[in-house]
Amino acid sequence: MSVSNARPEWKRVIVKLSGEALMGPLTHGLHQDTVKRIATDLAATAAMGVEIGVVVGGGNFFRGIQGADKGIERARADSIGMLATVMNALAMEQAIEAAGHSARALSAVPMPAVCQPFSRQAALNHLHKRRVVVLAGGTGNPFFTTDTGAVLRAAELSADAVMKATQVDGVYTADPKKDPSATRYERLTHDQAISQNLAVMDTAAFALARENRIPIIVFSIAGPGAITGALTGENPATLVVP
Repeated sequence: MSVSNARPEWKRVIVKLSGEALMGPLTHGLHQDTVKRIATDLAATAAMGVEIGVVVGGGNFFRGIQGADKGIERARADSIGMLATVMNALAMEQAIEAAGHSARALSAVPMPAVCQPFSRQAALNHLHKRRVVVLAGGTGNPFFTTDTGAVLRAAELSADAVMKATQVDGVYTADPKKDPSATRYERLTHDQAISQNLAVMDTAAFALARENRIPIIVFSIAGPGAITGALTGENPATLVVP
């Protein structure tokens, strides 16, 4: 069964963007054209009437696990990574507004001088007002990835699905960049993703999605209209369901 035939009408989604997705061809930091393209895509999707929350990673500036490998205490390294996500959220907030749609950045790590602290009530209020809500700071706690943060926010905000943006157009039987015989799954269950150790999201994120019965759309963020195309079924993707 294809994703386009299987999907319900998604009314509220959480889009998970890695920090690496924002750096484009650069080795680190923000690539302005890439940020603009993704922001334009988000604005266009919101204009279709879909309520959107965006959870951003921080790997284009700093990753907690890599910091821990270099001798920084893991909890502290993760805190540095959370701050990196706030920088990305602020950039994305500005870019979405430049694309013509209202946006608000909310951080799980309170820093009211630069953006609004996250609360469920505040985020829901912005969503009801059709603003794109850019969610920074992960879960606000160390030892949890932003993938887990995306599923947590989806559960809190009663989202219909999590959209996991990657560099490939779905979940494959093997790495398609290394194995030309790899094939893409059209549809998987959370149990299959966990038992087969499909590493597109971490196990904690898949388990939380399974517990809360939240579908996950795995799609490629490359190219204009990637988010809209994945939502409408026009672009290939993998649908991971309870």
